[in-house]
Amino acid sequence: MRGDDRPTPAPEAAIFPTRRWLLPSAVAAEPDPDAGRPGRAPRRTARDWLVDFTCFVLAVVLGLVVADTLTEQENLPHSLVVADQLLGALACAAVWLRRRWPFGLAAATIPLAFLSTTSAGACTIALFTLAVHRPFRYVAWVGGLQLAVIPLLVWARPDPDLEYGPAVVWTVLITVAVIGWGMLVRSRRQLMLSLRDRARRAETEARLRAEQAQRLAREAIAREMHDVLAHRLTLLSVHAGALEFRPDAPREEIVRAAGVIRESAHEALQDLREIIGVLRAGEHDDAGRPQPTLAALDALVAESREAGMKVTLDQRVSDPGAVPASVGRTAYRITQECLTNTRKHAPGAEAAVVVAGAPGEGLTVTVRNPAPEGDVPPVPGSGQGLIGLTERAALTGGRLEHGPREDGGFEVRAWLPWPLTT
Repeated sequence: MRGDDRPTPAPEAAIFPTRRWLLPSAVAAEPDPDAGRPGRAPRRTARDWLVDFTCFVLAVVLGLVVADTLTEQENLPHSLVVADQLLGALACAAVWLRRRWPFGLAAATIPLAFLSTTSAGACTIALFTLAVHRPFRYVAWVGGLQLAVIPLLVWARPDPDLEYGPAVVWTVLITVAVIGWGMLVRSRRQLMLSLRDRARRAETEARLRAEQAQRLAREAIAREMHDVLAHRLTLLSVHAGALEFRPDAPREEIVRAAGVIRESAHEALQDLREIIGVLRAGEHDDAGRPQPTLAALDALVAESREAGMKVTLDQRVSDPGAVPASVGRTAYRITQECLTNTRKHAPGAEAAVVVAGAPGEGLTVTVRNPAPEGDVPPVPGSGQGLIGLTERAALTGGRLEHGPREDGGFEVRAWLPWPLTT
């Protein structure tokens, strides 16, 4: 894990648990287009050098075998034998270029086969390389042309040990086998590359899912902090303001306000401690305080009234305990945030809370307040709480609407699902 809590992508060894020098360069090379210059073949690995050297030696050995048969043919001029061997040597040297220009080398070996018999090994290796490193359309053109000229080639350069018919069949079988072998190697490499690509895509998707889960968890924690701490802090502000503007209040009122401030501060610290514990542990603590439900609305309203706020509660739910926990908690948070907004944006106004509903019909929460008396200074960051409430209601499958009323007040209305069976 890095410092930003994002999982580190798995190294290449996790995808191909083989040492890179044992892999072909086409497989071991990074698929990043910016990793190397465009148009250039990837750098050869140790395995590539070993394979290229083996192909070169094989081409030379086959050329020497064919060269011995040429010297045994007395009817061939010496100059033709020397030219054949020289072209065969050049073809063997060109094997080292097979990775860079596979199509050009394979195409050049078609006329070369008529001029040099000792280049047969190099021609076969060039055709195999073309089948490995290029798509089928290139192999079809070059391989089809080679198969088409085989009868003419065997007639022009007859085999001293085989008759015409068997020689043509033998050459065709060898050519088809080389092409098939090369295409098999190419398909296996493409399979490995596709598996690597799928593994990297899976890692990327897993990282994105983890980041999204972390973001959603942080947003949920932020909403919880806003709903809980904003309510506690506004209560602190109300009572502290009362003590500030009424220093000559009776001792009983000062003691009661100080007790409310102390209790609210303690509750705020407790809520903050639980949220920080969630951030540290990564999951909710079952040993923490129980989450509020719809039955706790009475305590919430009473707490607001103790702070000097005018609140009326119309509870039309016969059995608040029958409301599902998630729905009741959402209704509680909506009411809590609405009361907090009323204290901030309409101080002194009376808030009316109406809760109604039944199983199968849903739960409706309505909080409204009249226009504030006098001018109220704007509060920075206003509107974020309502956005959080809308998201919270949507998470439970409900909806939330809010807006100003005709009399200048404000109303928030939420509907939450309440299924028949809980």
